[in-house]
Amino acid sequence: MPTFDIVSEVDKQEVKNAVDQVNKEVGTRFDFKGSDARVEQADYQLSVYADDEFKLEQVQDILRTKLTKRNVDVRCLDKGGIEKISGNKAKQIVTVKTGVETELAKKIIKYIKDSKLKVQASIQGDVVRVSGAKKDVLQETIQLVKKSVADFPLQFQNFRD
Repeated sequence: MPTFDIVSEVDKQEVKNAVDQVNKEVGTRFDFKGSDARVEQADYQLSVYADDEFKLEQVQDILRTKLTKRNVDVRCLDKGGIEKISGNKAKQIVTVKTGVETELAKKIIKYIKDSKLKVQASIQGDVVRVSGAKKDVLQETIQLVKKSVADFPLQFQNFRD
């Protein structure tokens, strides 16, 4: 029975490379001269530091640009609140979301069931597995999910006959 998986993955190495590029650019830019602006990475959690909220937003913009150039979808970024630390300095936690969350997985399954396509969808951890009798129906399902879920980056993997 043909199947495929709906996943959301981010290449950790590409995120690390983008963070390194951001720190390098912030270190050489004139408008950041003498400031304590930087991005630190711990797994899929990024800590963005700057002297004030304006510079924090500039660092965020550089980060989004570098991630986009490295083919990391910026829709997977989840910004936390801005914290004030020691004086006027600001910090913001940005989480890189990976995996299809349960709520989104349920929404995807609902879209598939409402479409009346002859496929079965099931949640397996942070992956949604879709199986059906024919390849053509599975390809229609992929097109349906692409149209229905536009606010979160999804990939379609393990397409098997």
